[in-house]
Amino acid sequence: MQAHGLSKRFGALQAVDRIDLAVPKANVYGFLGPNGSGKSTTIRMLCGLLTPSAGTIEVLGLRIPEQAEELRRRIGYMTQKFSLFEDLSVRENLEFLAAVQDIPKARARQRIDALIQQYDFVDRQKQLAGTMSGGQKQRLALAAAVIHEPELLFLDEPTSAVDPESRRDFWENLFELADAGTTILVSTHYMDEAERCHRLAILDQGRLVADGTPGELTGALAGRTLAVHAQQPRRAQQALLAVAGVLSVAQIGNTLRVLTSENGDAVGRVRDALRAASLQGEVEPVDPSLEDVFVAATGKRGLDAEEGR
Repeated sequence: MQAHGLSKRFGALQAVDRIDLAVPKANVYGFLGPNGSGKSTTIRMLCGLLTPSAGTIEVLGLRIPEQAEELRRRIGYMTQKFSLFEDLSVRENLEFLAAVQDIPKARARQRIDALIQQYDFVDRQKQLAGTMSGGQKQRLALAAAVIHEPELLFLDEPTSAVDPESRRDFWENLFELADAGTTILVSTHYMDEAERCHRLAILDQGRLVADGTPGELTGALAGRTLAVHAQQPRRAQQALLAVAGVLSVAQIGNTLRVLTSENGDAVGRVRDALRAASLQGEVEPVDPSLEDVFVAATGKRGLDAEEGR
């Protein structure tokens, strides 16, 4: 899947601004960014649900949106909101979707049996979807999205309403699909999920600000992240925020995590700033994280601060 110069404007709002993408086959490719960054708009353009204002898209060898109708038989799509029938059972939902996809009855029966087994619905196949927990609904939605064995799966914030354990199980299911050859594009605002992707794009205000494997993105910040163990962390944070070249200072317990704009002698500069403020503290280099990558790429403190969580 490739896109070049992909843009979308809604009146005066530039929702997506000249994005270039290349998504490898059988990979889990992540979109990381806050609400309003353009993740959902980009996904809708890639799967043919929304016409771009500019740019070109090729998905599974098809030109989009010109060949969007042909593409829809070959992709799956799952949104953050549960969109199946709550007054139908697990099996009835899957039977309905198999019919919508024109799967022959014998093959549909085999496929539904396999999905019920794979996604742990053997004892719940007669249960109404509306009575299930968030994690169970999520598994059912994923089963529904892959019932026709799509080559490409789009997931738009699929784990936003489930508990951490269900999120972990969901990601194990994604890797099983990728191992079987399915290409997966998933949007998220969770850093821990972004770290699990084979490759990652960071979006901010409609722009692509970083793209690479998690290792490549964090490796580019080598030498720029420090841990400061200070006796008065709040005072130390204020002192360090005034130091030239310091991009962010985040408090984690009694430790401060410092991101600088250049590697140079960052340790020495931070130590000098603490001494000048008559503060005591130990300073040591630490490995960069994806949150550091996000801050460096966007100039923002992080997704939690950006979204008010």
